[in-house]
Amino acid sequence: MSVEERAGGRTSRLEIRLVRRGFSDPDAAVKRLAEPALTGLAGDPVLLDALGATADPDLALLGLTRLLEALDEPERHTLRDTVTTSKPLRDRLLGVLGASAALGDHLARHPADWHALVTFDVRDMHPGAIDFQRALAERLRGVEPAGRADALRAAYRRCLLAIAARDLTGTTDLAQTAAELADLAGATLQTALDIAADEDPDTAAACRLAVIGMGKCGGRELNYVSDVDVIFVAEPAEGVEEHRAVQAATRLAARMMRLCSDTTGEGVIWPVDANLRPEGRNGPLVRTLASHLAYYQRWAKTWEFQALLKARPVAGDGELGVQYLAAISPLVWQAAARDNFVTDVQQMRRRVVDAIPATELDRQLKLGPGGLRDVEFAVQLLQLVHGRTDPALRSGNTLQALAALSDGGYVGRADAASLDTAYRFLRSLEHRIQLHRLRRTHLVPTGQADLRRLARSLSVRINDDTRADPVAALEREWKRHAVEVRRLHERLFYRPLLDAVAELPAGAAGLGAPGLTPAGARARLEALGYADPAAALRHLSALASGVSRKAAIQRTLLPVLLGWFADSADPDAGLLNFRQVSDALGRTPWYLRLLRDEGAAAEQLARVLSAGRLAPDLLLRAPEAVAMLGDPQGLDPRGRAALEQEILAAVGRARDAHAGVAAARSVRRRELFRTAAADVLGRFGTDPGEAIDTAGEALTALNAATLQGALRACILGWEARNGELPTRIAIIAMGRFGGHELGYGSDADVLLVHEPLLEALDEDAARAAHAVCHELRTLLAAPSTEPPLLVDADLRPEGRNGPLVRTLGSYAAYYRRWSHVWESQALLRAEPVAGDAGLGERFRALIDPLRYPGSGVPERDLTEIRRIKARIESERLPRGADPTTHTKIGRGGLADVEWVVQLLQLQHGHELPGLRTTRTRAALAEAARAGLISEPDAAVLDAAWVLASRVRSAVMLVRGRPGDSFPADARELAGVARYLGYGAGHSGELVDDYRRTTRRARAVVERLFYGP
Repeated sequence: MSVEERAGGRTSRLEIRLVRRGFSDPDAAVKRLAEPALTGLAGDPVLLDALGATADPDLALLGLTRLLEALDEPERHTLRDTVTTSKPLRDRLLGVLGASAALGDHLARHPADWHALVTFDVRDMHPGAIDFQRALAERLRGVEPAGRADALRAAYRRCLLAIAARDLTGTTDLAQTAAELADLAGATLQTALDIAADEDPDTAAACRLAVIGMGKCGGRELNYVSDVDVIFVAEPAEGVEEHRAVQAATRLAARMMRLCSDTTGEGVIWPVDANLRPEGRNGPLVRTLASHLAYYQRWAKTWEFQALLKARPVAGDGELGVQYLAAISPLVWQAAARDNFVTDVQQMRRRVVDAIPATELDRQLKLGPGGLRDVEFAVQLLQLVHGRTDPALRSGNTLQALAALSDGGYVGRADAASLDTAYRFLRSLEHRIQLHRLRRTHLVPTGQADLRRLARSLSVRINDDTRADPVAALEREWKRHAVEVRRLHERLFYRPLLDAVAELPAGAAGLGAPGLTPAGARARLEALGYADPAAALRHLSALASGVSRKAAIQRTLLPVLLGWFADSADPDAGLLNFRQVSDALGRTPWYLRLLRDEGAAAEQLARVLSAGRLAPDLLLRAPEAVAMLGDPQGLDPRGRAALEQEILAAVGRARDAHAGVAAARSVRRRELFRTAAADVLGRFGTDPGEAIDTAGEALTALNAATLQGALRACILGWEARNGELPTRIAIIAMGRFGGHELGYGSDADVLLVHEPLLEALDEDAARAAHAVCHELRTLLAAPSTEPPLLVDADLRPEGRNGPLVRTLGSYAAYYRRWSHVWESQALLRAEPVAGDAGLGERFRALIDPLRYPGSGVPERDLTEIRRIKARIESERLPRGADPTTHTKIGRGGLADVEWVVQLLQLQHGHELPGLRTTRTRAALAEAARAGLISEPDAAVLDAAWVLASRVRSAVMLVRGRPGDSFPADARELAGVARYLGYGAGHSGELVDDYRRTTRRARAVVERLFYGP
């Protein structure tokens, strides 16, 4: 080895020099430098310095070695001389070899292509589509037809080599590089089209075919490796029938696509993707201009017009391409005025989020939070909204459009500059990642070697010292830009709205775009989903105008809040509710401080205020409940014991029964908000069954504690007037209350039982018990600022015709003599919840033989149960209600499932202790474990019951009033769908899924309840 070494074979001086220059494997590098093709170069410090300045010195040396070995001796000598004496070639060649293994492979296969890097004249510095087309044609001249596809690929790589060299040496910036890549793509499409026409001249003569570049190709901002999106438009040549011309153009276009997309010995150029055409892959590949127009005028969705923002003729008949653009452009810039624009925009935004695989979220440059799509979507939406009245915004290029938005006052200059910088860095990082292997990817690699190469390649763009730890510096820079993009994403949309309404000089306090007019603000609000933008502007003006500290904090909060409202089903309601809460609490120091300093609290408030009517209505009755949103455990259910302790303490301090019950109702209102807010925010778990059980338990505990407190208040009130109460009273929960399955709109179904004290007269005890229970029901339902709790005692013996409250003995006598089977069925849900605990347990002992009869259910009773069920189905369904979507007594709904479960309890409860529960799901699970019902049937019934329960809860949360059917109002239905996890625009899927689920449940009910 012709290198100096230390005695004993220790590390050579050359190895040390290589390590200092950034080589990761100096051993291998020393061996390569000793290869015959590189003889003598090891001692050239200029060459070693140049290798050390590349992104990956080891890779650059490997590529140089392979290139020299691939050349014949005279050519090798020429390259060695040139690379050691010409700095421009040295920088360009080694820069490419150190950044791109794929282009190194190309040079090893086509070593003569190094000459493309020797010198750049003025034209070579910034070539255009014509220059690229000329270069491609020159490389294909004289090539036999069979070899044209390979020759086109090799010629494309040669041009790509020069683009990469200009990029890596800083001769071109990001925008110029992306434009050159798009121009090279257009030239390649044109060359492929020329080849296809030469292969079949008769086909080519029958039509005029224009190729419209779309996506990044159309915007002249292409990546190194990307699908090239196109649309084809054709017209007949003179004297040719239209259908024959379209067929000819289709053959021509298909051949052109294959010439670019097929894999040959020289690999593939890139896929040509025509799926953005009308009807996508289901539509014809080629259409006439009239056919395109007919589709876009009648059928196109907003996202298709968004895609057409970037349309640009890139190949084929240039005149036809210009005609296409002129015809389509007016439709593009009127898209924001379409009736379905808001829904389509929401779907587009949701599509961005849903497209991110969870495993790639942290590494996604394109789709991840703070990624390229955030910038591109924001810019394109602002173009659609404001470009219809401002032609200066009509650019297909993201950076040019961003600059125009800034110049026009639609985006603040500082924000636009920051976004421009972040976008350029992210795109440059994307380019370097793709350039390495020339593979289409948007993922930041995880390997240390890959990250090190990227960091060294981008060192001039990283505002940090990359020498000590280049990988850490790269990751810090990337995350900084991603955070900036995410932050600016909301500033881009919402902050300029405030300048349009606040009574401040335009652009004051750094609020964004000077010059956004009220009309422009209304257009932007419409685009974001606000149905009444004029009212929204009034709310913004009321909240943000003025120079007070309150207004200043609101101006900081509102841009973020507006975005969260826009993500909901009802942005208008969210903003209105926020204004009302702020009006009530605006002078309270802790309120705005909480929202300003606790980001989670602000987001949670926005989501709660825009999710429906119930939670906001509860909050507006006592806005101070906002404080619980700032506590990490503030929305956790409190439990029966804690609630009862608080309520009873408040009742003990009350002056009379009215005040005591009012105190209990006040606590209930606050806790209803806690439960509703937690439910809306998904705090009850991701499993639907678990969530509905948790909500039901919380609501049951709350109503039980409220009844306990109200009963105590009424007893204390009676005793204050009359002395000691001569009887004990217990409240027995029934129905969904007893089953711990309450919804937000459920009444409290109860039975009321009393037991006279010793030596008390029965008549006195009965009058006292009735007075207390009547007052309890009256005060809990009385008009008030607090939500009522309706205590329904209609399930008592003799119904409304019987006494409101009976003694335990009276219940025993009635059930012994007069009880019907339906009453035994109703008692399956009976559970003591308030009042005298001992009396409640004695009542439970009284009814257990009735609801779990030792002899099971006689055939006559079974027939009666089925008859009653059939009668309810035929007579109780409200007029006009759809039986397939009525959650309570509709097909496969709550009643269907509950009656099946209750029949099993009546039949087998005496022998299976696990069935002796008031809870439907628990009894169903126990029946499956005991083999009374198959596991698949139980799963079908459980799924239907959970879904129907969740729909009822969602209806109450969204509408603020109970309902058993899906709302007819589209916005309310969208709110229900959103609560149930369906994205914007998917309400129909919810209804379809409900019908499918309940249809399966009904089939099980028919078989198990009614029998074969």
